Order: sequence, then C-alpha cells, then structure tokens
Amino acid sequence: MNDILTKKKEKRHVNIRKYTMVIALVAIWVLFSFLDKSGTFLTPRNLSNLFRQMAVTAVLAMGMFMILVDLHIDLSLGSLVGLTGGVAALLMYKVGLNPFLAVILTLLLGAVLGAITGSWVNAGVPAFIASLGGMLAYRGAIMGLTRGESIPVSQASFRFLGTAYLPKSIGLVLGVIACIVIILSTFKKRKDRIKFGFKVKPLAMELIYLAVYVISIMLFVLVMNSYKGIPVPIMIVLALALVLNFVTTKTRFGRQVFAIGGNKEAAKLSGINIKRRTLQIFIISGLMASVAGILLTARLGTATTDAGNGFELDAVASCVIGGTSLLGGEGTVLGAVLGALVMASIDNGMSILNTEAYWQLIVKGIILVVAVFVDIYTKKKSK
Repeated sequence: MNDILTKKKEKRHVNIRKYTMVIALVAIWVLFSFLDKSGTFLTPRNLSNLFRQMAVTAVLAMGMFMILVDLHIDLSLGSLVGLTGGVAALLMYKVGLNPFLAVILTLLLGAVLGAITGSWVNAGVPAFIASLGGMLAYRGAIMGLTRGESIPVSQASFRFLGTAYLPKSIGLVLGVIACIVIILSTFKKRKDRIKFGFKVKPLAMELIYLAVYVISIMLFVLVMNSYKGIPVPIMIVLALALVLNFVTTKTRFGRQVFAIGGNKEAAKLSGINIKRRTLQIFIISGLMASVAGILLTARLGTATTDAGNGFELDAVASCVIGGTSLLGGEGTVLGAVLGALVMASIDNGMSILNTEAYWQLIVKGIILVVAVFVDIYTKKKSK
C-alpha cells in the first residue's frame, strides 16, 4: 500500500513539474502583452527575435543539464562561449580558413577543453573549483588572443547559422512532418502499452493532448512564417534537443548518467564507470558551449572579449526553472530548453518595457531562488 502511494506521489510530482513551466510561460507572455501598451511583445517580429535570442542560452542549458544531472556544476561555460566564438572569428578573419573548417575546429576545441575540465574533476578537484579555474583561464585567453579588440565576421555562410531563416514552404513542410510523427508515435506507444498490459490514458484525453501538440506546432510555424520564416538557430536548437533527449532517455549512457546523479554509491556498486561518464558529460557540455559560441558570434557578426559573460548563470537558471534538480538525477533536456525560453521571455519583455538593467538582474535572481526552493520543497513532499 505504501509503495502504491509513493508511486502516485512521484507521478503527481513529475506531472506538476512537467506542466508548471508551460503554464508559467503562457502567464509571462500574457502579462507582458498586457503591460506592453505598444503591442510589440506578441508580434511575429518580436517573437522571432525572442526565439533567435534564446537559442544561445538554450544550447548552453543543454550542456549544463548534463552536468547538473550528474551532481556537478560547470562555471566555465560562459567564458568558453566567448573563447570559442572568438577563436571561430579569428580562424576566419586572421588565418583565412573557410567557415566550415573554422566551425569544425571550434567544435573540437570546445570538446577538448570540456575534456580537460572533466579530467580535473576525475583527478579529485571539485567541479566548482575546476570550472572556476577554467572560467578565469578562458576569459584571459580570449582577451590575449584578441588583444582586447572586437573581431568582425563577414562570411555569409557563417552568418547564416545565426541570422538566416528557413524558406516558408520548408518550414510548413517540417511542421506537418513533425505533427505526423507525433501522432504516429503516440498511437504506437499507446498500442504497445495496451499489448503488454500497461495502463493508458483515456482515448479522449490522448486526443486532447495530441490536439494541443499539433495546434502548438502549426501555430508556431504560421507565426514564424508571417514574419520571415523559422529562424535557423531555433532549428539547430530543436535538432540538438531531439538528439540529446534521445541519448538521455533511450540509451545506456543516459540511464547511467541519471543513476550516478541519483545515487553515486549505488551506481558505483552496480558497475558503472563513473569517471568515464563524468569525462563524457563534460565533453558534451564543452561541445554545447562551442556551438553556443558559434551561434552567438554568427548572430552578432563580431566576437568581443566580454561575449558570454555570465551566460553560465543563465544556463543554470534555465535548467532549474525547467525542472532539473540541483540534487541530481532528475530533469529533461526539453525542460532545460523551455527554461531558456522562460528566461529569454523575461529579458525580452523587460527590455520592451524599458526596465532598468539592474531590475532585470534582480528579477532573474529572485526567479532562480524561488525555482530552487520549489525543487527542494517538492522533492521533500514526494518522499
């Protein structure tokens, strides 16, 4: 009886965390649209800019998600965004490499630097200290490489990654394909659960969920197409999110990472190679930081010494707001992306309202603290 009650509590806890942020996001959008007397916030143009702006934070949050689930933290990611973005610009502007090679080398650099941080952690250095050292070193490195100057980027193929839009017809086709895939996968999953005797939602409820998903996808596509089309950075974010979501939920690697974060001693006794997994998640986070650096430089068209400054804190906030537990072993990639959208919406909305910069920091700080409190409180209640 107690086991049944515990399972019901855990299921209710998951459902609450799954939908609270969606409701919060809608509430934030409604609030800003009400406060914005100019009517700018919910226009297709502003929403398109909002999604492009959140792409960097979303990619970084996906990397931070892997770290937090494993009960570590990486404070170097923001500086790594600045360093990798600067290196990509230098490779094209100073060395003369074509954008493709510059991107490949930048991604390799991010992975290598992530591996170095992971190696320090495996050697016994706390992740907080190892990544703090990386944060200072990477910031110093970009200042030394650029000599304190901004590095312009003019290559159209590189700028495409941060500023381009999909043709409207392609965006519409992709939206329809996404809807078909969701419908087919939902009914296949339902059929399999019935086949093996598992409980399923009532068919009416399943259809309501599907309708919400389909309407949301097509509404997104139509709104983006009413401006210039779906931004390419968002397509990159969605592609990475789908890949990482599959890796974390459907592979042995993902299950082991969550197991380590949930109970490190139990994971060790079960034969999981903790040092190998730790190294791998730091490589992934470094790779995600380099992708974020490339997207930021491509969008701005220049690399600066202060690029990425404080981004690691936005990434942590996005993960926690999206349901990633600081106690380890819990969270989703898609939740981290949703958290990044919440953070970007707050930034965008307050900017439209001409809110002072210091108030933006205060609000984000309060939101982060409240999100952590809710995480800890709900975990205690579910026990």
